[in-house]
Amino acid sequence: MILHPSVLALIAGSLLVSFMVLYSARPALQVLRKWDIQSGSEQQLILERKTYLISTLLAFVFGFELLSFFLFIFTADQIHGFFIGAMCAAGSLYVNPFGYPALLVKMANFLLAGIWLILNHVDNRGYDYPLIKKKYLFFLLFAPLVLGETILQAGYFLRLKPNLITSCCGTLFSRETSYLLTEIIFAPRIPAMAAFYVVTILAVGSGLFTFLRGKGRYLFSGLSALAFVVSLIAILSFISLYIYELPTHHCPFCILQKEYGYIGYPLYMTLFGGTIFGLGVGVLTPFRNIKSLSRILPAIQRRLALTASILFLIFAGLVTVLILRSNLVLKGF
Repeated sequence: MILHPSVLALIAGSLLVSFMVLYSARPALQVLRKWDIQSGSEQQLILERKTYLISTLLAFVFGFELLSFFLFIFTADQIHGFFIGAMCAAGSLYVNPFGYPALLVKMANFLLAGIWLILNHVDNRGYDYPLIKKKYLFFLLFAPLVLGETILQAGYFLRLKPNLITSCCGTLFSRETSYLLTEIIFAPRIPAMAAFYVVTILAVGSGLFTFLRGKGRYLFSGLSALAFVVSLIAILSFISLYIYELPTHHCPFCILQKEYGYIGYPLYMTLFGGTIFGLGVGVLTPFRNIKSLSRILPAIQRRLALTASILFLIFAGLVTVLILRSNLVLKGF
């Protein structure tokens, strides 16, 4: 294992998160089985006290999940110099079979953690904790992924050895990669660019409609998910080319480096943030008829829709500025 401060922090943090998740699982099961807000029994009072602790604990746990995703990518990029052939996080993650699976699970957990935090916030606003069973059920379904992340991340870091030979991003994101990745990376530039802007405009327009009229919530949530996927494809397909000013460099990780002004961090943060808020609008919609939430939930959904729309706009604006300022001129399709 490479004794890098960020590596040690991630391993220690993930172990602590896993312990807290396991500790919280039993009270969560008790809530699912025995919670009755109408009851004044001693058992119910004990459960209510436990939920204050567990909800606060899980809020910190999932807050750390949000931070650890970017810390993981930052760390993978920082340690690339230990490996022969690696030029960024792409090569570092390819050193052993645990790297990319850990990244994908952490990405999924990032989105799920954000959604749980939204559910928790709304539940705490209701005077009778109307979503308590739902958020704890979601937590229990989500918990195995958190534990799996800890295992994959530990497997990745513990198997790292300096001076291992790996592939550079130029090789990993080239025409010699898998067929599906090749189709994504080398998709025709003009159609890919058109799809990116069309989907972004639809998502932002839908979000503003939801904010102004309080309607189209499921549509906006679906378009947010679509915008997330299309934007990731766009980064691989053409956005990275304009940042690097090279027609063959499709790496999604080098944009996180100092040479490119760390522009990848605001790009990814606005994209992932907009996606979480957009998905949150759809997740909350089934609960609009709950009595204790009927007055506050529409306003919360409107704020989520507006925030998501602004973040998607910032992402698209950054992309547009990067393209217009780039010295790269691509001809043809």
